[in-house]
Formats: sequence, C-alpha cells, structure tokens
Amino acid sequence: MRRNRRRGLGRERFLMIASAVLVLGSLTATGLWLGRDKSNQDDGYVVDLSTIENSEAAVKAEEIGGETKEVEQEAVTSDDLDYDPYFQETNSQKVENPDQSESESMSDDADKQREEQRSAKSDEKQTRENTDETKKEAVETEQIIEEENTTALSTAMQPALTFSDTDTLVWPVVGNILVNYSMDKTIYFPTLQQYKYNPAIIIQANQGDLITAASAGKVISVFNDPQIGNGVTMELGGGYEATYGQLANVLVSEGSYVAAGDVIAEVAAPTKYYSVEGTNVYFKLTKDGNPVNPLAKLN
Repeated sequence: MRRNRRRGLGRERFLMIASAVLVLGSLTATGLWLGRDKSNQDDGYVVDLSTIENSEAAVKAEEIGGETKEVEQEAVTSDDLDYDPYFQETNSQKVENPDQSESESMSDDADKQREEQRSAKSDEKQTRENTDETKKEAVETEQIIEEENTTALSTAMQPALTFSDTDTLVWPVVGNILVNYSMDKTIYFPTLQQYKYNPAIIIQANQGDLITAASAGKVISVFNDPQIGNGVTMELGGGYEATYGQLANVLVSEGSYVAAGDVIAEVAAPTKYYSVEGTNVYFKLTKDGNPVNPLAKLN
C-alpha cells in the first residue's frame, strides 16, 4: 500500500513539472512570433526625412538658376537651445545696453533730485532759523525800547521826594489823640494795662472813615502786623518815613506814588491790642530809622 501511494505521488509531480515546462515554452514562442511581426510592420512605415529635405533643396536650386547649392544641416544640440542672443548682447562689454544706460541715467537723475531736495530743505531750515533769529532780535529790541520808554516814563512821572525838617504834614484822619507819642518815658496802655514806650500816636476815628496820605511819598511796604493790623509804610524823602496802621481796604501797592491828601485806605476795626482804646489810626514818623514825634510836624 505504501509503495503504491509513493508511486502515485511521483507520477503527479512529474505531470505537474511537464505541464509547467510546456506552458512556459508556448508563451515564449508566442512572444517571439508577435515581436517579429511588429518589427516587420514598423520597417514598412519608416519615413526618410533627410531624403525629402534634400529633394526640396534640389528643387529650389534648380528654380533659382540651375546652380546647385549644398544644404548643410548642423546638428542641434542642447547648447543651441540655450543660446539667447539678447542675453549675449546685454552682457557683452562691447555692445551698449540701452536699457541699462537708461536705468543708470534714471538713477543719476533720482540722485540729483534727492540732492536738490536735501539742499532745498537745508536752505529752508537755514532761512527759518535766520527768520527766527531776526524775530527774536526784533522782540528783544522792542523789549529794550519798551523798558527804556517805561523807565523814562516812570522817571518822568516820579515826584521829587524832598521832605525836609521844615516841611509839615497833614492829618491822615481828624480825631482826638487816644495815646500820645512818648519815647522819653513810658505811657499807660488801657487794653494792655501796662506802661510802655510809644513811638507813634493813636488817633481816634470811626470805622470806615477815609485815611489820606500825610505827605507825598512812595509806598515801600504793605504789610500785616498782629498789633496794628494792616499797615502801609511810605518814603517821604530826606530820610523820613511814615507808617499807617489799623487799615482796611488798602488802595495802594508797593512802588506806587501818592500825593499829599490822596486816599490810601479806610479805618478798620481795632485789633485786640486796642480794644479798650477803640477804633483808631496808628500813625508813626521816623527819620533815618529813628522815631520822631508826628505832632511836631502836623499842622
């Protein structure tokens, strides 16, 4: 049984190999036959282009004059396809390139225009600076002239302060003397309830009364003092100065000039240092900084 099976398997293998060889041989023969027919068919349809071109050249030569001309056909290479006559002319050193020349000319023109613009801007800036300097000089000149005119006018309007020892004063306000001038001995102050020196006179007045300048003078100080309230000091000339106190609604300012009898302020309510004495005007006169009895100068 085993031998019969082995024999059967051997036959089957032999038949399979033989069949495969037969099939491969058939396919190979068929392929060779088809390739031969295709080659024969292509050979029948080959067109000789060189013959046609030579014939056309010969016909043209006969038509021109019977003279034969040989037409040489140069082989076309890849270098011929890359040839660009425009590129050669453009990059040649012997041939002028109009486009490049025009571009350079335009570039030069643009540079000239930019240079002209910069020059124009520089000139404009210089002109503007010169104009500003001229205006500044004109303003300074006007200021100097104005100051000179103001100084001259101020000097012309300044009254001569010539108060002397023989000149007299007018009363700043009409009223009785509440506390008299006393620098050689102490005097009693009712509000303070003490004795002390008094370098001025305390003139009785009503609140709101007008206070006038005792003499022509220049206002050198407008101030506030705890004891005499709002005050004004004037220079009279000759080393004399007059001080007014207990003022309200002061009408003068430092640097201003007043004439004798001009209203300078109103009478204010008395400070706490003069509450017992009542409403009054404080009036002091000095020469070279030393107190002088105002009653000696008042008319």
